[in-house]
Amino acid sequence: MRKVSVFGATGSIGQNTIDLIDRDPSAYDVVALTGGANIEQLAKDARRLNADIAVTAHEDRLDDLRDALAGTQVEVAAGQTALTEAAARPADWVMSAIVGAAGLPPGLEALKQGATLALANKETLVCAGPLVLETARAHSARLLPVDSEHSAIFQALVGEDIDAVERIIITASGGAFRDWPLSDLANATVEQASSHPNWNMGQRITIDSASMFNKALEVIETKEFFGVAPDQIEVIVHPESIVHSLVGFKDGAVMAHLGAPDMRHAIGYALHWPDRQTLPVERLNLAKLRQLNFHEPDEARYPALRLARNVMERGGLSGAVFNAAKERALDHFIARRIRFLEMAGVVEAVLEKFEAQNGLLDAPLNLDNVLQTDHLARKWADDSVMQKTG
Repeated sequence: MRKVSVFGATGSIGQNTIDLIDRDPSAYDVVALTGGANIEQLAKDARRLNADIAVTAHEDRLDDLRDALAGTQVEVAAGQTALTEAAARPADWVMSAIVGAAGLPPGLEALKQGATLALANKETLVCAGPLVLETARAHSARLLPVDSEHSAIFQALVGEDIDAVERIIITASGGAFRDWPLSDLANATVEQASSHPNWNMGQRITIDSASMFNKALEVIETKEFFGVAPDQIEVIVHPESIVHSLVGFKDGAVMAHLGAPDMRHAIGYALHWPDRQTLPVERLNLAKLRQLNFHEPDEARYPALRLARNVMERGGLSGAVFNAAKERALDHFIARRIRFLEMAGVVEAVLEKFEAQNGLLDAPLNLDNVLQTDHLARKWADDSVMQKTG
């Protein structure tokens, strides 16, 4: 029986992970489930899976969680420290699906225990890629990708030499506004940005898909995870979301990973790796699909891609700045303080401000510096928005 933990259990990735675990509960011993404000769902899953501990990130919801799990043997805890402590509990396999930079400390802690970390939290590698990879090496832990794009790349590279790779092509759906006239984007609303044409995801990641900030994070993550040069990474818009990524080799061959848009593909692959198991996902009918479409992304529509390339070239702590500023810009858009197209401007302004502070981006890459940089970038993003709004 494998010991497993799910961090970010109440989100879409976490719920899909629990769906797979719950289909064969005798195979798993659930150590920890963590979530945010959805106490009802967290308690329901912890009770059904008989988890050792349930943790909410919100300290003020501890009593609610305790009440929801009254009469069970499930321990309860709350707060960021409790999340990290839960990650220190021995487990064979840990799903890292906490949204944002908050997923970094528990992810590092799980790696220190030698666990296999299934990484759905792309911000972990964006903020601190070299630190995360070195932690995994130092503790003989394994890192497996769960983003559909990176899982596809990982699978295409099985049995291959990374030195034979010429390019990696990441597909993007284009999000909610892929067919909108560019002139209309300035007035795009939160509600419109929150509706994805292909995927059923949470609001934040859906908006990030519309702005392609999500893809920008994935580009940076690709560089860190696979150790390729920035100019080897391409992005192509693929509206059907059937081809998840492609790997091109120096002999001209291109390996593509295809599958219906269902995150249980990538989650299941990481959960059962190195084996493949039957998964409850749709099988492709290529004759019914008939055609697949691809086109180059317009960087005037998606300036996040240009910013991601700047971050990869700059290195240091610029990834932590990029992610933090992006998260706060998204917060302000959801709160209707700035417009859709202004998010990229906020992120660029914060990156430029950090660059102007001599040496700030080149501080040693450790957890303390990443967290301090994250805090400062958020403050400067807020300042940028205040200047825009008066």
